[in-house]
Amino acid sequence: MAQLRLDYDAFRSRGAEILAIGPDGPNAFRRYWEDNQIPFVGLADPKHTVADVYHQQVNLAKFGRMPALYLIDREGRIRFEHHAGSMSDIPENDDVLKRLDEVNRGG
Repeated sequence: MAQLRLDYDAFRSRGAEILAIGPDGPNAFRRYWEDNQIPFVGLADPKHTVADVYHQQVNLAKFGRMPALYLIDREGRIRFEHHAGSMSDIPENDDVLKRLDEVNRGG
């Protein structure tokens, strides 16, 4: 989350919005957002309803839901997706911003 927070303005300047979805309940989620001053929207998904729709992987040996990142265009089409192999397997913001620029150019 911190990585996305650092470049939030760069995402917004490209017309993007960030929505982070997590397995914690609403109170824990809200507390984390407030404590870490996260500027984008967070959605508590303790029953995995959204995670299941997007086939987010679960690996109990690696602490539960694995990180996933989706770039979804304005028509609701997934234009890029990354399913992490570990908790630290998260694309760099620069790479995601480049893909976002491609989408904005019609690529």
